[in-house]
Amino acid sequence: MSKAETPPGEGRPVEIKIVCTNRKARHLYHILDTWEAGLVLTGTEVKSLRAGHATMADAYADLHGTEMTLHNLHINPYEQGNRWNHLPTRPRKLLLHKRELSKLIGRTVEKGLTLIPLQVYFRGGWAKVEIALGRGKKVFDKRRDMAEREMKRDVERTLKERQR
Repeated sequence: MSKAETPPGEGRPVEIKIVCTNRKARHLYHILDTWEAGLVLTGTEVKSLRAGHATMADAYADLHGTEMTLHNLHINPYEQGNRWNHLPTRPRKLLLHKRELSKLIGRTVEKGLTLIPLQVYFRGGWAKVEIALGRGKKVFDKRRDMAEREMKRDVERTLKERQR
């Protein structure tokens, strides 16, 4: 689950290894905007993440003054970590630029908007989190999305049958 991406202004691609994704996020929220944030980790957390031992089922981001933290990201304890292991669901600090944080503070004040982590990945050796600003979907929105998906599948199926 890795892909190469070339950053603007550079010649060689940077390897991206996706560790885990929040699959329910796009089903439960309308995604308005996304940001990439650095993740402050301990040594055993990095080793466990590189092995792919993380889940973000109930993870969320929270702003405290001028800092953003990620809560409920479950990183399994490293097998060879013994007494220096980390707590699996401890709050982890996210690294963003000041102007990004101030923009997020202004946006999260609006009613109904929340910060949701979409995926955790390694970019060029650094642990990153994709954070999204989202508004919760109502039940009828979810039904409409499912109906649209079904219609797309039906159209693709009929086009495929016609080509035979």
